[in-house]
Amino acid sequence: MPLTSGSQITIEKTPSYFVTRDVPKRVYQMDKKMKLIIVVRDPITRAISDYTQARSKGRSNRDFHEMAFYSNGTHRLLDTSWGALRIGLYSQHLDKWLKYFPLEQMLFVSGEELIHNPVGQMDKVQEFLGLTKLVGPQHFFFDSKKGFPCLKRPDAQMRPRCLGKSKGRQHPHIAPDVIAQLRDFYKKFNQRLYSIVGKDFHWM
Repeated sequence: MPLTSGSQITIEKTPSYFVTRDVPKRVYQMDKKMKLIIVVRDPITRAISDYTQARSKGRSNRDFHEMAFYSNGTHRLLDTSWGALRIGLYSQHLDKWLKYFPLEQMLFVSGEELIHNPVGQMDKVQEFLGLTKLVGPQHFFFDSKKGFPCLKRPDAQMRPRCLGKSKGRQHPHIAPDVIAQLRDFYKKFNQRLYSIVGKDFHWM
């Protein structure tokens, strides 16, 4: 982490922190007053996205349903040891963080709303961090090719900041019965997350 003066805020982003077992304790030991921003999205979309990225990098040549399920000889069961599925158990990961940090030090940002309403989500982030609201509608435009917003630079001569090549890939078609089984599996975990954080993310 870089040195930070009293008039500065340092932001560090590592997605794996939220799901890694010993991180909450280590972060608390470093700074118990740290504010935490957690971006969450529909766990099914998240799993398919992780699978798509892994496959594009040659890490797997198996179909999604082959990774997500195994058979006990009679039934098709979800393989919850697969990281792409386990990441989406947000309420379980949150339990580990709540042992060290109160909810008041956490902001949960909807990944879906961040795409469709980046200004609204950035308003919440700036308010949560105690910052003057400087980032507004003039700083964003929508990249229709990738399906994500891009950030305009302060200097008009500079190229805007858009997602890299590894983001915004087209997802493979997943059979409706696979989606239905995943939806049923995640339902209780999603509802528990909504209850804990006091926000319904509408992952139907």
